Amino acid sequence: MKALITAGGHGTRLRPLTYTHNKHLIPIANRPMICRAMDMVTEAGIRDVIINVNKGDTEIRGLVGDGKAWKARVQYIEQEAPLGLAHVVKIAQPYIGKDKFLYFLGDNILAGGVKKYVKEFLKKGSSCHLLLSRVPDPERFGVAEVKKGKIVRTVEKPKEYISNLAVTGVYLYDHHIFEAVKSVKPGAVLPGRQIAELDIPSAHQWLIDHGYKVTFSEVTGWWKDTGKPKDLLEGNQLILSEIQTKIETKDIEPNVLIQGKVRIGQGTKISGRSIIRGPLVIGENCIIKDSYIGPFTSIGNNAQITDGEIEHSIIFNDTSINCSQRIVDSILGEGSIITSCHQTLPSGHQLFVGDNSMVEL
Repeated sequence: MKALITAGGHGTRLRPLTYTHNKHLIPIANRPMICRAMDMVTEAGIRDVIINVNKGDTEIRGLVGDGKAWKARVQYIEQEAPLGLAHVVKIAQPYIGKDKFLYFLGDNILAGGVKKYVKEFLKKGSSCHLLLSRVPDPERFGVAEVKKGKIVRTVEKPKEYISNLAVTGVYLYDHHIFEAVKSVKPGAVLPGRQIAELDIPSAHQWLIDHGYKVTFSEVTGWWKDTGKPKDLLEGNQLILSEIQTKIETKDIEPNVLIQGKVRIGQGTKISGRSIIRGPLVIGENCIIKDSYIGPFTSIGNNAQITDGEIEHSIIFNDTSINCSQRIVDSILGEGSIITSCHQTLPSGHQLFVGDNSMVEL
């Protein structure tokens, strides 16, 4: 069995972060999303992996390499343009052939991984096996209509209520999916896009309509599509809620208060009146002084934080924070600098903000 992982696209909903990095490199609990996808695929026993990347990509290739870190073999395919999820399957056919495969959207995370779902797919002998998750806002997702235990249709972002069973970004197929994607016609050009896409729900519907066996599993734990900043923070929270304490540094002053489950990397120094309250993760070679780091916070490597208060946030590598203002529900990109403004007149805020950002003052 093989796996096909998506790691392309432009991540427009995560700008300005994605102006400088592929969204699949964004860390969740200090581990890039693409690495978490590789973790889940290989934990399911799959060692032959194809990763879809943007044309000319070097970042994903540079991080994942040939897959030896996962005892896997990784090959790469490029999309010249974002032509849709069905198009990715189409161009992967020469690499997959007649094998069954797991199709994993690289910005999805779910509790417990995918191993048990792979086993269910193989046991049921279906042509297509979908993972469904109950959601409060089905209009945001592709959803499945289920009658008498069978999927009768799938609809992408329905305007009218059909069901609350969202189709997650984890699919399992046999070779009949290649015939299905060939039947898919380009849809309408979506807002913000310049080209029509080949959508994967149409391929699923083709399989249903032509009598192929399409089965499903309902995700029993949590599932998250991390396509927006809010989703990134929620995904970070979900993963941190499951961590175990591991402190690899010895450079923590006696007066520092550590509470809850925390992971702290080598070379990190924590001093002064600092309070570290988990669940949280702090990377390697950080300097934290007289600061409060609260629950559901991830701090990358080489960060420097002085007189700070941070909670429920994702802080990338090489960030510097010297600010008494409380930082919550925030994502700070690599090399960011946050300082307190001086109490001078006339007062004001100096901002350097990317496209489609949101700022609250």
